[in-house]
Amino acid sequence: MKIYLIGYMGSGKSTLGKILAQEQEMNFIDFDHFLEEKEGKSIAKIFEERGEIYFRKKESEYLNELLQGYDNTIISLGGGTPCYGDAMERIKAAEGTSVYINVGVAELTQRLWSQRDHRPVLKHQDTPEKLEEFIRKHLFERSYYYNQAAVKLMVKGEPVGELVAQLQQKLF
Repeated sequence: MKIYLIGYMGSGKSTLGKILAQEQEMNFIDFDHFLEEKEGKSIAKIFEERGEIYFRKKESEYLNELLQGYDNTIISLGGGTPCYGDAMERIKAAEGTSVYINVGVAELTQRLWSQRDHRPVLKHQDTPEKLEEFIRKHLFERSYYYNQAAVKLMVKGEPVGELVAQLQQKLF
C-alpha cells in the first residue's frame, strides 16, 4: 500500500503522515526532505540560487522516482507538487491512494505566519492580512488539483490524534 498526502503547505501532511505511518507500521517519506537530500541543499537555497522553474523540474523528476517504488509507504508531498505539469495525473495513475488534507484559510494563515521566513513563496508576505490574501488566492488556484484526490480529510481545528483516527477509518 502507498498513500500520497497532498494539500497546502502547513496543512499537517508531514505531522499526520509520520504518526499514521508509525501506527500502521509503514515507511514515511517527507518529499521536501527527500528532494533536499537529493539536491544537497534546502528548498529555500534552491529557490534562491536556481529559481522556481528549476525547482519544479527537479520536483517532477523526484516525484517519478517516488511513484515507481517505495511500497508500504506514506509520502507527504510538497504543497505545490500535484499542481504543476501532469503531476496530479501521474499521482492518480500510480499505485496507491491520494489524500487531500483540507485546512481552511484562517487556520493556514495562523499556522504559517511564524513559518513564512522558511518558506520561499511566503517570504514577502509581511502582514497577517497579506499572508491570508496570498493563501486564499493560492489555495483557490490549487484546489482544482487537490480536490482530485481519492480521499479528502476536512480539518477544522481537531487534535492530531483525532485526525489520524479519521484517516485510519477512511483508508484501512
